[in-house]
Amino acid sequence: MRYSRLLLPTLREEPKDAEIKSHILMIRAGLIRKTSAGLYTFMPLGLRSLRKVMDIIRDEMDKAGAQELLPPFVTPAELWKESGRFFAYGKELLRFKDRHNVDLILGPTHEETFTSIVRENIQSYRDLPLNLYQINLKFRDEIRPRFGVMRAREFIMKDAYSFDIDEAGLETNYQAMRKAYRKIFKRCGLEVDPVQADTGAMGGSASEEFMVASEVGEEEIVKCPECGYIANTERAVAFREFVASEVTLNPVEEVATPDVRTIEELTVFFKTQPDKFIKSIVYIADSKPILAIIRGDLEINEVKLKNAIGAAEIELADDETILKVTGAPVGFAGPSGISGVKIIADDSVKYMSNVITGANKKDTHIINVNIERDFKVDIFADISLVKEGDACPECKTPLSAYRGIEVGHIFKLGYKYTKSMNVTFQDENGEDRHPVMGCYGIGVGRTLASVIEQSHDKDGIIWPMSIAPYHIIIVPVNISDEKIMNEAERLYKELGKNYEVLLDDRDERAGVKFKDADLIGIPIRLTVGKSFVNDNKLELKARKGSEAELVSPDLIDSRIGEIYAKEMGEYSA
Repeated sequence: MRYSRLLLPTLREEPKDAEIKSHILMIRAGLIRKTSAGLYTFMPLGLRSLRKVMDIIRDEMDKAGAQELLPPFVTPAELWKESGRFFAYGKELLRFKDRHNVDLILGPTHEETFTSIVRENIQSYRDLPLNLYQINLKFRDEIRPRFGVMRAREFIMKDAYSFDIDEAGLETNYQAMRKAYRKIFKRCGLEVDPVQADTGAMGGSASEEFMVASEVGEEEIVKCPECGYIANTERAVAFREFVASEVTLNPVEEVATPDVRTIEELTVFFKTQPDKFIKSIVYIADSKPILAIIRGDLEINEVKLKNAIGAAEIELADDETILKVTGAPVGFAGPSGISGVKIIADDSVKYMSNVITGANKKDTHIINVNIERDFKVDIFADISLVKEGDACPECKTPLSAYRGIEVGHIFKLGYKYTKSMNVTFQDENGEDRHPVMGCYGIGVGRTLASVIEQSHDKDGIIWPMSIAPYHIIIVPVNISDEKIMNEAERLYKELGKNYEVLLDDRDERAGVKFKDADLIGIPIRLTVGKSFVNDNKLELKARKGSEAELVSPDLIDSRIGEIYAKEMGEYSA
């Protein structure tokens, strides 16, 4: 490709609305352009790399026995009503009606669609197992799209769905996908950690996220440096020892605490430790208020809380609701005397005694509160947030923490969709049974952005050879010099037989060309300049941190072959 013919609008300045490096560099390097909030166009250079990620995904999925389909992006709402998710999914699901007043959605995920396809096309156990996938558009109406293609509203995703006779078959497919995912991300030049994760709106019994370590990651991961336990904080558990003890239950006593609301303020006021308090927080779960309580030195994990009560949505209550439920403003809630709402308690509360809580009265707390005697709990569960320094649940070593970007997610869905949508097959005995499902997703654009997050420097992108838009950029420093241009054209023709080559034939200063070459991150830069005119040498520089070297034209093909083979070998699975 000739640079002069390529639609490649690079920018010198950082775009104002871009916050993270991948977003900044994808815009500056001309890979993407914003159409509207959360909606992006992949420009020619970006699309070349995006397609290479797709090709790697297809190759590994096909090798793992999956078959590609291309269902419609628009999904009949009746399928989602069958599964029960049409009303439960939330506002991220874009619902609309066609001219015939039929309810439709833009698919944020396609469990229902694939389940419907299988329902219509299997009869017997001989038709299973199946693993079907697509690389297709998705739409989630994010309230705050951000970080470019990291969290866009419309995005490209690879999602696969397996259907098996039994749990053993599901485990086989799950492990095959787990192995394929490791290969996919390695071939894309990404270092990932598979971590235990919450199943979320997809449902199911188990799931793992494939996380790329990044300071700008939206999820926090905890990891044991000793035994290797790893999970995101939505799912993570910690070793916490709660022991019942024989104590005298002291009488309840109200204490005036004017303008003392937070645990930090209360520990100073009462001259005690945070674990002597019960923290009480009012939430709205599926439009109804609940009270969640936890030991004062711990924090509530809202995902665990939502799962504990089986809610579709959960959010903190507003001040008006808190006043209505507790009779007091924010900061003075407590479980004693609460009526008409469920109380969900963290396991840490179970054996606490003579503790301090809010009195449900302004500027007042209560001391010597005890469970059973002073209040009742509807549900006990682990609803605590695990953080760095907590004890590993497997070996008790203090956990470390880092932030990560989710690029892939695999689920054991079980029978959630095949039962709700009545998918059956006849087993060997002629009995009707439901197949068991798995679900396996990769964010394609997010994978591309994550590569840039992990591989860049102050000058621009550093592409892995495997997904670089071009392998080589040839830079003639002076296009008016006939000798230089003849050699550049010769190299373009010869190297183009084996590699993807970009010839920078623009009438620009050499410095501008070098800056653009570094910005767009092509792995090999081949310069035709003074060294060629004076000494018959070409300047070869690998983008990946090496010094430039001078190479004779007759040796350039073999030297490039060495660099190409070495880099591609680093990413081979």
